[in-house]
This record gives sequence, C-alpha cells and structure tokens, in this order.
Amino acid sequence: MKNALDILRERGYVGQTVYEDDLYKLLGSGESVPFYVGFDPTADSLHIGHYIPIMAMAHMQRCGHKPIALVGGGTGMIGDPSGRSDLRGMLTKEQVEHNVEGIKKQMGRFLSFEGENGALIVNNADWLLDLNYIDFLRDVGVYFSVNKMLTAECFKIRMEKGLTFLEFNYMLMQAYDFLMLNEKYGVRLEMGGNDQWSNILAGADLIRRKKRIDAFAVTCPLLLNSDGTKMGKTAKGALWLSPERTTPYEFYQYFRNVEDVKVEECLRLLTFLELDEIKELTKYRDERMNAAKERLAYEVTKLVHGEEEAEKARTQARAAFGGNADDMPSAEIAGDGATTVVDVLVGVGAAKSKGEARRLIEGGGVRIDDDKVAEVGATVADFTKKDSFVLHKGKKFHVKVTLK
Repeated sequence: MKNALDILRERGYVGQTVYEDDLYKLLGSGESVPFYVGFDPTADSLHIGHYIPIMAMAHMQRCGHKPIALVGGGTGMIGDPSGRSDLRGMLTKEQVEHNVEGIKKQMGRFLSFEGENGALIVNNADWLLDLNYIDFLRDVGVYFSVNKMLTAECFKIRMEKGLTFLEFNYMLMQAYDFLMLNEKYGVRLEMGGNDQWSNILAGADLIRRKKRIDAFAVTCPLLLNSDGTKMGKTAKGALWLSPERTTPYEFYQYFRNVEDVKVEECLRLLTFLELDEIKELTKYRDERMNAAKERLAYEVTKLVHGEEEAEKARTQARAAFGGNADDMPSAEIAGDGATTVVDVLVGVGAAKSKGEARRLIEGGGVRIDDDKVAEVGATVADFTKKDSFVLHKGKKFHVKVTLK
C-alpha cells in the first residue's frame, strides 16, 4: 500500500511538519498509526474550514491508520485565540453538548467507524473538566517556556488588543490533549489547519520531552481564494455542512462558481477523484472549465449531503441557468403584489440587508422574470400579477419565488 504521506503530499494536504523522515517511516511501517484532529464545538455544525482536515483524515484511514476526532468540549468552553483579534465567547456545558451531537452526525459522511482502524470521536471534557489545576501545573506547565509561547503566531494578533490568561492556557490544554490521547489510545500524530501550527507543535514537543518518545505534527493548508482570503464566505455568512444552515443547492452553487484558477486545487483537496482524472478535467483554460466546475460541485455536495441531494442540486442549477422554472430552486416568503423587490431580495437571501438590496438594484443586477428592476422602490406588482415569479440576481443567482 502506498505511504499515506505520499498521498497527502501529492494532493496538497501537507503544509508544515517536523521529523518528516521519521514520520514517513512510521506511516509506511505496516502498523496502524492512531492520529487525531481537534474540532472546536462553537456551533452544531462543521463548516468548510473543517473540510480539508477531515479529508486528510479520510485519506489516512484509507491507508490503514486510525483517525480520532477530538471534540473540544473542554477547550471549547475557553476558546482558541488562534487567528482572532477578539475574545471568543465562552459556551456553557449545555451548548457544547448540543454542538458535539451535531458534529458527530456529520463525521459519518467521511469516516468509517467500523473495523480495526474505525474512527473514534472523543471529547476532551472527559479529562479537562475535572482536572486538578495544581497537578496540571506540575505535570505539564513545567515543560513550557513563557518566553517561547509569546513568540507563537497564535498569540500575536491577540497581544495587540490584550491576551487574557484564560486564552493563554489554551496552548497548554491542547498540548495536554495530545498527551492524554497518546496515553489512552497510543496517538502519535496530530493534524490540523496551518493556523494551528503552534498549538500542534506544542503537543508533540510535550510528549517528546515528558515521555521521551516520538510524536509528530502535520498541518494542512487553509482553503483560500486567489486574493488570499479564506474560502467559504457567502451572502448568508459561512458555508456550513449542515443543510439547515446552508442548503445543498447553495452549497452546490458555491463550488459551481469557484474561480477557474482554484478548480484543480479544490478537486484535489475536496474530492476523492484520481489525480489523472483531475488533470484531464482541468487541462483547458476556456469555457470547458465549466464542466470541471460542475463535477467539483457535484462531488463535494455528494460527499457532504449524499447522492440524492447532489443530483437534485445539479438539476436545479441547470434549470436556473437554462430557464426551466419547474426544476429551479424555490423560496416562499410572506407578501403580495405590494411587496417591494428590496424586501424580496432580503427575504430569499439574495441580499443580507435592505441597503445591499438597494445597491444591487442601482447597479442594474436584478430582474423579475425577464424585466430589469430599475427603481429602488419598485414592487412585485410593477412586473407581474402572479404570485410566483423568477428572481434573478446577476448571472449566477436565480430562484423561483412564491408570495403567500
């Protein structure tokens, strides 16, 4: 079997790592290597930012290694300062438990929980909530240099506005998670996003110093747009894996409209398609790239929401662009002929606010059926006497609207 590290490298999952040669030997030794990725339960759903580490876990499992998804029921009550300029809101125990249940359900789409290397979901609240602070300082704190911690990238942004002692403890607790998982399950490797490098490295270093055994760290690149901003922001906010937060159609459309220059990367990182097929799909730099985008959107939606929803989303998308209102995505909102187009835009999620809706109309990007909306104060009755019509925003947003 191919070494898991080779697969991860080829597909672009490896950002940073340490002791790479030793890790390569371990992953190629023929033994199942337990590894983990941590997930912060700040919501009852994962979002697209979690997608790459989950896919890396899935590839590792396919190579015979054992994935452990560590849900931060304990650390989630404090909050990770990494990449943030503000203090993250603290969750109650009840909120954390509710969110953990939602995350568990989504994991089953990517990982197998059966067999020898079946995945596990573990909650760090099991050992953190009853931790004796004095014992923790003696057993773990002694291995950490404050001077070194202050140089970590995860603290730099927060230092400008004030880093609380609460947050300063986060690195120690995440390192302690790695130590506990090593003792309980034999975990030798922690994986996560590039923004977690300092925390992950701290855990591997703690195990090496305290237990005198090898431990490893690998980070995955973040999913970025060509301008360097994080991918996954929509008009409604984050791109969630939950159909209640982001519908399968909205999810499909996001990837159907991804930038041409990002299609190949997304296919490598977000699907299980073979690299040769990806290369063939993306070899053209013209209108034929649309077929690759459609395949990307379909494969990603199928992984997250299942084949039936992916087929439905593809049918709706084709109908929207082809003008077939019967198969087009639909929305029902309260209103009548006197309802303004501004209110319709906000009601169906085409605009986040009335101000944004007005700007869209002023920019000439809104149509009701075949008629362009030119006036900000226009009502539905100005364009149709029917209760149902098709709303167009630009070239990529089309929805059949029913007033009720």
